[in-house]
Amino acid sequence: MPVHVLAIAAHRDDVELTCAGTLLKARDAGHATGILDLTGGETGTRGSAEVRAREAAAAAEVLGVSERRNAGLPDAGLHNTDETRRVVVEQIRHFRPRVVVLPYPVGRHPDHRVAAELGRDACFLAGLARYRAAGEPWRPFKILHALAYREDPVKPTFVVDISAQFERKMRAIRCYASQFDGAKAAGEIFPTGQDLYSLVETQNAHYGSLIRTAYGEPFWTQETVEVEDVVALAVQSM
Repeated sequence: MPVHVLAIAAHRDDVELTCAGTLLKARDAGHATGILDLTGGETGTRGSAEVRAREAAAAAEVLGVSERRNAGLPDAGLHNTDETRRVVVEQIRHFRPRVVVLPYPVGRHPDHRVAAELGRDACFLAGLARYRAAGEPWRPFKILHALAYREDPVKPTFVVDISAQFERKMRAIRCYASQFDGAKAAGEIFPTGQDLYSLVETQNAHYGSLIRTAYGEPFWTQETVEVEDVVALAVQSM
């Protein structure tokens, strides 16, 4: 069954940290959502691939996604090659999403950077009728890059208000006890002295403040966003 929004990330738990609130908001609006984790997280310092699989399944229940899949690509060895592109193309053709959420193209974890490039390339190739991969051709309409936790001077293209979804987002994140209980950093999240859960809240509150709400998730797009009605624009200027 096609989904409206598909989040693609390198590791189990990446989606929860960066765009879970947005997936929940889409689900609350009646849209079907899905998650594609590219690797099993088998080289992670904490936990194991088996434990993370169980945690990911529990988090998927909280998020209410229609389906969560794992591409089975190597953790800490993710590359953008003909072989890996074909794997991701077949997954995109399976989900048939209108919107795809990818990591930001810059990051300290190599898998995150590669996942952004690999996912974007696969979105294009999936639409080629003569590209040799299983499934019917399908090209997503929109690609969003999750901008959460970035320290680059990049202004979000837009921020999604997740105030009503924030508690459920945190519940999904807390499913990953093996990764986050007692942790003070993770992935692109640098330590500040806070525990990780408090740090996530602080970050989401910051993004929310940019649009004058309690909590938000930031996104960046390569293309310009269209505005239909300037009179209806939100976020007070002064």
